[in-house]
Amino acid sequence: MSEKSVIVFLGPSLDLETARSILLSADYRPPASRGDLEKAAREGPDIICLIDGVFFEQCSVGHREILGALKQGISVIGASSMGALRASETESFGMIGIGQVFELYKNKIVESDDEVAVICDPRTNEALSEALVNIRATIEKAVDESVLSAEEGILFLETAAGIYYPDRIYDHFIDLLKNETACLDSVSKFEEWILNGNAKDIKKEDAISALKYVQTLILEK
Repeated sequence: MSEKSVIVFLGPSLDLETARSILLSADYRPPASRGDLEKAAREGPDIICLIDGVFFEQCSVGHREILGALKQGISVIGASSMGALRASETESFGMIGIGQVFELYKNKIVESDDEVAVICDPRTNEALSEALVNIRATIEKAVDESVLSAEEGILFLETAAGIYYPDRIYDHFIDLLKNETACLDSVSKFEEWILNGNAKDIKKEDAISALKYVQTLILEK
């Protein structure tokens, strides 16, 4: 039995080296824009895994092209970023959503594209800003570990949400907190906690989970 063919649309959520260490045989392509899934489906792969896609600067992946791929019998998996968003919208038609970001969208805890949007280096696709879903998860972790109170967590998240997505960088975020809040001791504690490597990256975690899931599909007889 021949190995299943896989196309993965990947960008800032996970570096290519790590991706290939999990799923070597896939055809990795840059973040998807409108029409890319339709073109990929015409190639007849067994699996399409949508992780990253463009948001504001170009037309995003359309629902119709996902549904078209599903009608062809292609397994379509989504996670982390555009994939998680589209999976939450088309799960009832057969798209498979994987991970924490997908669950946030599915359960209507987040709804805006802005939650996963980042600005990227156009040459390397490396993220140059932080996704709001990652900041959200980091703040929740800080509250769980008593670095912040629940009230401070709400305040910190409101501040992060108010930043335009290309400017969401932890240094800028913390500077705003220092200027806009009265809880300077908590901001300093949070800043030190971040510098000690406690920030969450659920987009990366979900991308890894999605590729591991695809690997299990490949191994199925």
